[in-house]
Amino acid sequence: MKKPQNIRVAVDAVVFGYEQKKLSVLLIKRGVEPFKGSWALPGGLVLEDESLETAVQRELQEETGVTIDYLEQLYTFGIPGRDPRNRVVSVTYFGLVSPNHFKISADTDADDVEWFSIDKLPNLAFDHDIILKTALQRLKNKINYQPIGFELLKKEFPFSDLENLYQTILNRKIDRRNFRKKILSFGILTETDKIHQPSSGRPAKLFKFNAKKYKELEENGFHFEIKFA
Repeated sequence: MKKPQNIRVAVDAVVFGYEQKKLSVLLIKRGVEPFKGSWALPGGLVLEDESLETAVQRELQEETGVTIDYLEQLYTFGIPGRDPRNRVVSVTYFGLVSPNHFKISADTDADDVEWFSIDKLPNLAFDHDIILKTALQRLKNKINYQPIGFELLKKEFPFSDLENLYQTILNRKIDRRNFRKKILSFGILTETDKIHQPSSGRPAKLFKFNAKKYKELEENGFHFEIKFA
């Protein structure tokens, strides 16, 4: 005789933040058991009448005050015992934003919400450390084949800001000369006639991302790809 199925579906959101050469992740402090008082990813159970996408947006907004137009589905985690209360399968999502675009505030099941440096993380509830590691690896992989992150830069930016974005997310030094040559060869950056004057160092020309040009290239079979030795 087959046992009756009693599986619940949840959603969790891994929201990465980038600014000033720092990569962080948005975490909530749980206000209820299990793991009350522990830090965790925002998320919760999917309601009967909502889609997965609606559920993750709702949980994120309720627990952190953050609203993001687009979150990409990451992976489904469903090992038995990952939640001590019930058999729970979590469909996870991730996104990359600029933290200064949001005013965070905890509510519902969250007692607190905070941005944590990816290098200084607390112990996480459930299997959220595994989820976070999976999301971070996906982010590192994706930035090599898709120009994500341009929206995190100012509309017009010195090329060094783009270099810093890549170096921060990949957590490694890049060959600046080859990187610049490769990026400019795609033709998706437009050089402006403006000059950036840093507090120290040499002046630099400003660029802007040409999203229309990238879209045209993509439709014609263009593949953005950055390879590092």
